[in-house]
Amino acid sequence: MTVILSNKWLDTLMKEKETGMGYYIVSVTLQDGKVFNKVIISDGKITQIFGEKEIPFQEKDIKEIRVTHDKWSFNP
Repeated sequence: MTVILSNKWLDTLMKEKETGMGYYIVSVTLQDGKVFNKVIISDGKITQIFGEKEIPFQEKDIKEIRVTHDKWSFNP
């Protein structure tokens, strides 16, 4: 499962430098205060979160996205 991001978030990302070719590594804060670090956004979609098998939220739950470039080995 992926989470497709609207222009609200994509416009914010476009102002930042990419982590790598075509992707960003970000921190996502939800409306309820929960924070997910090491989140990959690629092609306008949240595709992977470090330590999570699935994306446990929807776009409507997001309060903030902050680019961190905090890399890890994506494919263990």
